Amino acid sequence: MSASAEVKMQFLFTLRSKGVTDPAVLMAMERVDRAAFVKGIFADRAYQDMPLPISCGQTISQPSIVGIMTQALRISPRDKILEVGTGSGYQAAILSHLARRVYTVDRYKRLVTEAQAIFAAQDITNITTFATDGSHGLPDQAPFDRILLTAAAEDPPGTLLQQLRVGGIMVLPVGQSDAVQSLIRVTRHDSGFDYEELRPVRFVPLLEGLGAD
Repeated sequence: MSASAEVKMQFLFTLRSKGVTDPAVLMAMERVDRAAFVKGIFADRAYQDMPLPISCGQTISQPSIVGIMTQALRISPRDKILEVGTGSGYQAAILSHLARRVYTVDRYKRLVTEAQAIFAAQDITNITTFATDGSHGLPDQAPFDRILLTAAAEDPPGTLLQQLRVGGIMVLPVGQSDAVQSLIRVTRHDSGFDYEELRPVRFVPLLEGLGAD
């Protein structure tokens, strides 16, 4: 059951109050029903601004953080995006309304399968999913205009930086523990990379290898 107009309005008000101000991002978040990505006893909290548990011990991120990360990418309609950490698929679904094509990878095959089913049910056709080690990116599809990591690395992974086109932007949480992390934006130039710290965040760590479903 989709959210009522009143619930949706309150949801968007909360997003704006937390710093999500880009009209295109807000419109994409209004179009994607977060409840479709939350199962069982947590479904009635889908429009609250909080992270919620999903399969494989993972979480669906807090909507305001999803919005802030999406906004930080400065997406244009022709962009090709790599998302590392499919999770529930909620973030990828929002990206799909803003970009030409989204490639999303997760180390848990079960999460990828569940996300694929939701994308199909919502008739989203510009997302390609892979169950693979996201720390290696997708070299066969590179370069990407935008790269988004939904798990924290100690440093921006060099492999992924090399898959970012010149002029491209990567947004990711960086930190050595789950207690102290910063959301950063990396912009690639001809001469190297610019790093911009955006805000403190908390994410699960970026892990190598495939997960046991």
